[in-house]
Amino acid sequence: MKKLSGILLVISIIIGMCGLESCKVTYSFKGTTIDPRIKTFAVQNFNNRAPLVQARLSQNFTDALKDKIQSQTSLKLVNGFADVEFSGDITNYETRPTAITGQETAALNRFTITLKVKYTNNVNPELSFETSFSRYEDYKSSLNLSSVEDELMKLIIDNIVEDIFNKAFINW
Repeated sequence: MKKLSGILLVISIIIGMCGLESCKVTYSFKGTTIDPRIKTFAVQNFNNRAPLVQARLSQNFTDALKDKIQSQTSLKLVNGFADVEFSGDITNYETRPTAITGQETAALNRFTITLKVKYTNNVNPELSFETSFSRYEDYKSSLNLSSVEDELMKLIIDNIVEDIFNKAFINW
């Protein structure tokens, strides 16, 4: 009898704690923590304002960010006003030598993409941010950028999208 009343006490404490927290509960889906009031998201096309413009970069990045959010959350993509919104610009797209050999030639080149991202959280405005994200990949200088560009661009976009997603939804 004593054991049963102890179990009932523990269960009622757990239920009580759940009830107290229900007003502020966030849900977790694949590692994300999102306020349950957030139901929709919007991603504006990222304008390419880099000195060197790559024609496919804007669309590739915008699509990758949409795909990541749709696959990792239950948020619904909408056009226009949404609970959370992403916008911004591509500010840098460049390749430059990074490792110089003894013969004063580059052994490696560094391919870099930088984006300025504005995240607007219309439900919790204090979580909004405006930040630059930059990633790079090195490649052998004996290769032409055009021969590795698509593969490197995909890797960099994936990494930047992951960084943006983590900052917006995992609060790192």
